[in-house]
Amino acid sequence: MADDTDPTVPVVCSECETETAVPIDDVAEAVERHNDGLHDGEQVAGVDPALADQVRDLVAEDLGLLDDPADD
Repeated sequence: MADDTDPTVPVVCSECETETAVPIDDVAEAVERHNDGLHDGEQVAGVDPALADQVRDLVAEDLGLLDDPADD
């Protein structure tokens, strides 16, 4: 059971024009449930794209993928 201190992730659906905060442990299930129930399984809802981009950039930086090869 989630409490007020559990981190949440914004989940958005452009077709429904909705946004909700979902506990991080429940994101995949919530997105799948929404898309299956309201969009016949089509991948419409998902993690807020701005957050997904930030996470992608952090991972790329951590893996050194953004390093300039000329700096070596």
